[in-house]
Amino acid sequence: MSVRELVVLGTASQVPTRHRNHNGYLLRWDAEGLLFDPGEGTQRQMLRAGVAAHDINRICITHFHGDHSLGLAGVIQRINLDRVPHEITAHYPASGRRFFERLRYATAYRETVSLAEGPVAGDGVLATTPAYTLEARRLSHPVESFGYRLTEPDGRRILPGRLAEHGIRGPDVGRLQREGSVRGVTLAEVSEERRGQRFAFVMDTRLCDGVHALAEGCDLLVIESTFLDEDERLAVDHGHLTAGQAARVARDAGVRHLVLTHFSQRYADPGEFERQARAAGYEGELTVAKDLMRIPVPKRAS
Repeated sequence: MSVRELVVLGTASQVPTRHRNHNGYLLRWDAEGLLFDPGEGTQRQMLRAGVAAHDINRICITHFHGDHSLGLAGVIQRINLDRVPHEITAHYPASGRRFFERLRYATAYRETVSLAEGPVAGDGVLATTPAYTLEARRLSHPVESFGYRLTEPDGRRILPGRLAEHGIRGPDVGRLQREGSVRGVTLAEVSEERRGQRFAFVMDTRLCDGVHALAEGCDLLVIESTFLDEDERLAVDHGHLTAGQAARVARDAGVRHLVLTHFSQRYADPGEFERQARAAGYEGELTVAKDLMRIPVPKRAS
């Protein structure tokens, strides 16, 4: 059975706290897993969350600040220790290649797994598979940073009533989907368009065009909200978003489920992030992320 969910491994900004690990997020997308921004301690958080190295097919690094990448060394070594049987591709800002190489070979170990590299040099598509297209957009942060967006191809939804009208049943339904027509009845006559699901991952950034482009029409948007609105000046100075800014992005983009994360240790009440997001006018499903939380990608709208 296919599973589409976000496994939250860590939610802290800059430094871990007693209750929040450095960043780390695994997106399960059917048979594949995409690991985003493995900060320090990610390997242990994976064990706690029931995530195995075998679950990873891609690693996506937004930028090379430590809370988003220091766990990369341990994750790569665990992938090799466990002899993951499939190729894994790592995407990261091309300008940070030296940091990637240092983390990849931080200590001695035996390489047993093929790890491909897909450096990101600008906006555009990084990979296209039958299940999704992965693209990157440039963000606005003191170091080069990119956000990631995953889009499922559009498809068609079979309408049982129309099948019955045309007398299509049993094995003929499968033939119709594979071949496009059966006994003169076309797939278009018994189905309707089904928009592919969309996911975006937006970390350290000020408001910019890339943020809005990544968020547009998403079913699930994971976005940093390091600061509360009263500290907006700090957010701008340090290249971050506030809870209200993130929520307005989601509101204007028509996001169905908004996940706020990457919280500064200065705030004691996580609930204030939700209150400010609601005050900004976001009315969809909203989650203030906690470590080890599992968040399903919303089911397709009927």
